This record gives sequence, C-alpha cells and structure tokens, in this order.
Amino acid sequence: MSNYDTIRLEKGMYTGGKSLTHTLEELDPSENYRGTALEGLDAFQRQLKRFDIHVSGVGSDAVEKFFQTSDSAALFPEYVSRAVRQGLEEANILPRIIASTTKIDGMDYRTITSVPEEDDRSLKHVAEGAFIPQTTVKTQENLVRLYKRGRMLVASYEAIRFQRLDLFTVTLRQIGSYIARAQLKDAIDVLVNGDGNGNAAETVSVAQAGTLAYNDLVRLWNSFDPYALNTLIASPGVMEKLLSLSEFRDAAAGLNFHATGSMLTPLGADLVKSAAVEEGKLIALDRGCALEMVQAQDVMTDYDKLIDRQLERAAITTITGFAKIFTDASKLLSI
Repeated sequence: MSNYDTIRLEKGMYTGGKSLTHTLEELDPSENYRGTALEGLDAFQRQLKRFDIHVSGVGSDAVEKFFQTSDSAALFPEYVSRAVRQGLEEANILPRIIASTTKIDGMDYRTITSVPEEDDRSLKHVAEGAFIPQTTVKTQENLVRLYKRGRMLVASYEAIRFQRLDLFTVTLRQIGSYIARAQLKDAIDVLVNGDGNGNAAETVSVAQAGTLAYNDLVRLWNSFDPYALNTLIASPGVMEKLLSLSEFRDAAAGLNFHATGSMLTPLGADLVKSAAVEEGKLIALDRGCALEMVQAQDVMTDYDKLIDRQLERAAITTITGFAKIFTDASKLLSI
C-alpha cells in the first residue's frame, strides 16, 4: 500500500551515513508503485510531489516553497545534495580512468597490491606433482590519503528565498563540477607520483626533446605488456600536438569526434584532455588495472543548518582518495 504522503520527515533521517533518498526508499519502496501513476519516481521525487514542489522547468517554484512546513523543509538538504551530485556526475571524467571504487565507513584504509616477479608474468606449463607458481597479494604499507573536497555555501535565506529552484540548481551543479575537477586532480597526482607506497609512474622520454612523434606513442604502447594501453590523459598543449599528428587525421575518427566530442587514437586508446596534467606530459594507463577510488563520504551537506534556513555557512563536501593497483599499469610520457 502506498504511504508516501504519511511519512514523517525529520532531521534524524540524515544520520547514519545514508542519504535521505536511501532512507525514504527503505520506508517507501519504489517497487510498490509499479503499474501506478507514480511509477518511475524514486522515494524523494514522490515527496516532492507530495508537497507540490517543482524543482525544474519553466514552472519551477521558489526556494521558499521547501519551507512551507517542517516536513517539507527536511527535503531541502537532499535537494541540494542531489543537484551537486548531478553536476559532479556530468563533469566527472573519473569513470573513464578508474578500475574500481571502494566505499569505506572510516578514514583508515589500506589497499591491496600484487607485484608479480618476471617469472610470474608467464604462464608456464606445470608438470604433474610440480610446484604451482603463486601470486602473493598483500596490503600496502601506507594508508590511502583521503581528501575532503567541497564548497561553503554563503548566502542568506532572504537573498535566495524568492529565487527559482531551476536557477538555483544551476549554481549547485557548478559546485559539483568543481568537486569533480578537484577529484580528478587528486587522481592524476596519484597516477603520476604514486600513493605513498613507492609506486610512482615510470617516466618515458620522447626520442627528440620537445617534439612528439607517432613513433614515440608506438614505443609507449609497446612497453605496456602485459597490460593494455587503453587510455591517454593529455595536457591541453600535448592534446594539440597529438591531434596535429597526421596519423590522427582519420575521417572516421573525425566524424566520431564531431558527433560525440570523444576521440579515439590510432592505437585504440580513449583520449582525455585535462588541465590537471602538467604541461608537456602525457599519462598512459590501463584503466582496468591502474587506479582505485576510495570513497569515505558521498556528497554531504550541513543538513541541520539548511533545514533551519541558516545558509550563511553551510558546507557541501565529499571525502575521497585514490590508490595505485598495479604500478606498471600507468606510465608518464615526457615531451
């Protein structure tokens, strides 16, 4: 039976490390609405409908609509978190370079590593009764460094109460975009310099300093065995040099670039541009083996301040870190 319009909303729903949407889904599962007019809405969206709050479109409401009752006010922090998360996801390049995401409850985390010897890299024939080669997996010596990234929302309630939610959402998405760029910078730093466990990327130099030739890329690609070079992260200047190579002037690749904005190299690698990469550098990696993202906290807000309309110093933050998985799965080309 549907009970979305009878749920008592309060600040306590934000405790326990869960989002309000997650808590509401436990109380009011979306599966109960299959075949009804509310199918397709999640538990939070049903609460917006309950209080007739429109957060997007031409007919979006003003910010003050959230504060018509104490129950509807409890929805405001989740609206802020979801808008910020939307901006983070839209600007997020990390899914294109990370192999795994690990969510943890505390602030202390050691990742695992396996460093095969040269003899371990080949799958040798094992005679009957002979010793089977082993792979040792162990935890890293040093903890993964976690960083809090976010913004402080500085605005009085009186200044924004009459602003339309559609416009306010744009501002919140920009905060998410900032967080995404900061996280990418952290990830690139770990790819290049390591995570504190002596696993900085090997640096490969071009044949002629200051000049990038296609042969340099082929040599880099060839050095990745047993990994696969499937992603390149370039600084803006290096990206310009890459796209100026004659080998990149392919009609099919150009058509795909014009249509989607994505670019595949002649080597079959996904090409990513980022100002977080030091100029004159090109990061090459096997995205399935190189980097782990550690998430200690998803997008969080000062929910108590937001509910009480104390927007002057309300923080919006997330806590993440990155760890190398296999050291040789990422390399740095210096031009």
